[in-house]
Amino acid sequence: MDAWKEFEQNPISHSAAHHIVAIKELLEEYGYARVSDVARLLEITRGSASITLKGLKGRGLVTEDDRRFLGLSKIGEQVARSVIAKKTILKKFFIEALGVEEHQADIDTCKIEHLVSSETAERVAQFLRFLDSSHPSSERFRKSLAAFDEPCSGDPSSCPCCVEACLVEELADDEVAGDSRAAEKSKGNTRDDDARREASSKTAASRSTRRESATDDEKGQP
Repeated sequence: MDAWKEFEQNPISHSAAHHIVAIKELLEEYGYARVSDVARLLEITRGSASITLKGLKGRGLVTEDDRRFLGLSKIGEQVARSVIAKKTILKKFFIEALGVEEHQADIDTCKIEHLVSSETAERVAQFLRFLDSSHPSSERFRKSLAAFDEPCSGDPSSCPCCVEACLVEELADDEVAGDSRAAEKSKGNTRDDDARREASSKTAASRSTRRESATDDEKGQP
């Protein structure tokens, strides 16, 4: 039951991982990295990037010289390399082993790349090596996996994965809830857009009225 507490003990957050990787990518491509460069690459505000980077500098993961150029400490470099390696391994696993569409695989990998342990990532990499090998059992496995299309029966008693309820149905319920949240967010955005347009229209009408009033006043002057 204490496993959930491990999430809070993770050395870096999702945002921190992206900032560290962004610095590494900028250094490799351009030879330098500044706060504004990180913000531009991550498509966030400079202020937001500055706050996160300040925390990373305080933890000794990011460095900054007198000219405000950013770098990675030895530990920061190790973190960046580890996150990139895990992302590569997991994305390859999702696409090649599980058949997940590339765009969705990229999204899902992004969510967990900084959370997965090195032990798990190594085991996934070993499985991928087996999958890509020319070993006869690997070929049989690939063919069997590709040919397996048995639909879920929905009966937990006949499924080795399920215990009390059909897990696939639970996933479907989660997707419905996600669609509902997305729809509500979309409605909220639409309402906000309508309110902004209405406010803009009222402002324009008010300005037009003031201009007309000023013109009438000018005409009335001798």
